[in-house]
Amino acid sequence: MSKESDFTLHEYSVRIRKTDKLKDIKLLLFGLYGEVGSILTTAKKHKRDGMAFHYQRAITEELGDAFWYLARISDELGYRLDELIPASFETKETTTLFPTDHPDGPIAHLTTFPNPKFRTALRNLGESAANVLTCQTKSKQNKKMLKTFFSAYLKTVRASKIGFSEILRYNLKKTEGRFLKPKLKILKSFDKHFSKDEQIPAKFKIEISERSNGKSYLKWHNVFIGDPLTDNIKDPDGYRFHDVFHMANAAILNWSPTFRSLIKHKRKSDPKADEIQDGGRAIVIEEGLTAWIFSIAKESNFFKGQDRLSFDVLKNIQQFISGYEVEKCPLKLWERAILDGYKVFRKMKKNKGGIIIGNRKKRTISYKPLRKMI
Repeated sequence: MSKESDFTLHEYSVRIRKTDKLKDIKLLLFGLYGEVGSILTTAKKHKRDGMAFHYQRAITEELGDAFWYLARISDELGYRLDELIPASFETKETTTLFPTDHPDGPIAHLTTFPNPKFRTALRNLGESAANVLTCQTKSKQNKKMLKTFFSAYLKTVRASKIGFSEILRYNLKKTEGRFLKPKLKILKSFDKHFSKDEQIPAKFKIEISERSNGKSYLKWHNVFIGDPLTDNIKDPDGYRFHDVFHMANAAILNWSPTFRSLIKHKRKSDPKADEIQDGGRAIVIEEGLTAWIFSIAKESNFFKGQDRLSFDVLKNIQQFISGYEVEKCPLKLWERAILDGYKVFRKMKKNKGGIIIGNRKKRTISYKPLRKMI
């Protein structure tokens, strides 16, 4: 038995309690029904688009989300997930025994059953989800309907040919990373084994000033760095100050190939890190991601008054940076980097310049007007 999947269904249920921001049985029921609809839509897209659709990741995510709602509904109604395992899984199906590495349980009982047709499994899942919508209280009838749904869900997982533990691990990583406050002490620092001149500085101050030509200039240690920038668009929108976002990434995520390039702190001593993590493609990824987020921010008054970002936006960011070291940063930390970065950007735009102060150890970024600096 893999150590990675060494958690019980009950332990999973306990862990996700902290990620539940709804805490309303009706909303949880609506959420479950919606996620089952997403599973059906994902299957439809795979049938329509074939390999052009990223099916494996999408169906893994949707199945995980549906189980999250099932676990939360069961917990709110006072049921352990163990109680909802259909009896047929224990008596009528084939049970295989496996040796395990778990000291408390040397033998694992694995219930196996024939692979159902995927369309049949999906239809049964949809029908049982509709019945679960009425399960707002604890009763024998509602427990029976939850068992029926759980059975249909497990058969859908079987038909999808994706491991159940893989689905739950992915869901835990996503939901805990999105909704739980990151523990700063255990967050990754991607360059701590490099010399100081190849690290993002523990603390930094960057001056950005706008001149009469409309261009912004960056200065670090009284030395100009980078190229003067304009908005490069017909209607000025402040994008000339977008280096603020790279500095927010550097301070809060401890990652920014663009910022490393600006201050000449690329990890040249490690050819692989220099080429892959700090190289041209990584810089393009960060610049593209920054421009995309900016286009969203413009439609939302540059996130003024917002204390959170859309989960869809954060999941798209995750796809952008897949394969790079920063993918180890939880989505909650990305949300903080973006919102804090835009808080500084709004001040920078209003005052046409200022001082950006980054603290990598505290993972903070702040702003001071130019006039207050000596």
